[in-house]
Amino acid sequence: MTNTRRKTIARILSVDGKHRLSRIVDIILISLICLNVAAIILESVPSFQQQYRSQLHWFDVFSVAVFTVEYLLRVWSSVELAGYHNDSPTKARLKYMMTPLAVIDLLAIAPFYLSFFFVLDLRFLRVVRLLRVFKLTRYSGAMNLVLSVFKEEANAFLASFVVLMTLLVLASSGIYLIEHDIQPETFGSIPDAMWWAMATLTTVGYGDAVPVTPMGKIFGGIITIIGMGMIALPAGILASGFADQIHRRRSRYEDQLEQVFGDGVITHTEQLHLDELRERLGLTYDDVEELTHEYLKKYQAKLRQCPHCKKPLIQQRKSDVQQE
Repeated sequence: MTNTRRKTIARILSVDGKHRLSRIVDIILISLICLNVAAIILESVPSFQQQYRSQLHWFDVFSVAVFTVEYLLRVWSSVELAGYHNDSPTKARLKYMMTPLAVIDLLAIAPFYLSFFFVLDLRFLRVVRLLRVFKLTRYSGAMNLVLSVFKEEANAFLASFVVLMTLLVLASSGIYLIEHDIQPETFGSIPDAMWWAMATLTTVGYGDAVPVTPMGKIFGGIITIIGMGMIALPAGILASGFADQIHRRRSRYEDQLEQVFGDGVITHTEQLHLDELRERLGLTYDDVEELTHEYLKKYQAKLRQCPHCKKPLIQQRKSDVQQE
């Protein structure tokens, strides 16, 4: 009885929409998260906060109660999730609690309970409560994809960041040597010059600090051109990571589809495995339908081939007739 109830809760809280209540729960939680973000933003307006102090407080209490129940249910039912079946219940729940989405869920409610034990600055508390917006990543395949790309390309992003920091130091040092005698109030030190270097390397160019000497202008132009290339570098890494991640996810689903469809029939258990894989990979139903349709075309074409020479059976029959 307990296992059945746990499986039902796991299916309801899942974002695959397979349970009849799953979509309703998703809509309620997404709406509550959006309302929380709006309330936190409006709470920063002094007049609004003073007028609706009590309503905002009780809405926060209600939200924390809902998010707490959601978090506890997710931890309790995590035993039934794909990838945790071979672990003991305690180990499975601990593993789930360490996942990024579970950590975000915990951070969304932690400030409320910490305020009972520690005196926290209201501005700090308000900003930390905004972390609830990251709960939306569970319901957005695009945001999950972004996180996966950042994780996969972490080394490349780190390398580009190191290069950018090196150029920042060199640019600020160079403009300091050229301009500090002419504009001591703007380029009086290398840390002061870093503001100009950052605005120039990112091609923002606020205009509050500009070189006035000919050498300074030439140096600034060179830094601007280099900055355009440096901004393109992370964008290229991100675009390449997106394309690679999407291709690998689709290929992985195709491989699994080929395995389960080897005998020409997909059983109920195999379909459940495909659904779990689709959910883990963040693929939409349209993506899965497209991949399945493409694979079926390949599978049907394969059936029409001779198992020995791999030629289409129709062409082989025509050849046999001509020989006769």
